[in-house]
Amino acid sequence: MTKDNIIDLFKAKIYEEIRPWGKFRSFPHQMANSIKIITVNSGASLSLQYHRHRSEFWIVLDPGLEITVGNKIWTPEINEEIFIPAKIPHRIRCRGKKPARIMEIWIGDSDESDIVRLQDDYGRL
Repeated sequence: MTKDNIIDLFKAKIYEEIRPWGKFRSFPHQMANSIKIITVNSGASLSLQYHRHRSEFWIVLDPGLEITVGNKIWTPEINEEIFIPAKIPHRIRCRGKKPARIMEIWIGDSDESDIVRLQDDYGRL
């Protein structure tokens, strides 16, 4: 299965249901290798990195983040959903005055060692 097929399958399995009080979205946790809430301090950033063995799905939880995926850099909206295919460089920066969070779901078999850093503010290349 290709990286694009994995992301397409993940997207296809997201289920949304409208209720009288609003809605819920259910994500295919069976496909997830890890589910995290990442908090980035004001003025800080993760390394510009990619992963060989996993794709990622992010949901923005707070304002103030700047996202890089490939050559695109933008300020996402709260609740924006972002798909990052394996081997695509990506980064999160916090441009806000207070820490901001993102939920990250790993899609594919991987662990913390599957990080290839391209740029890093903390000397971890």
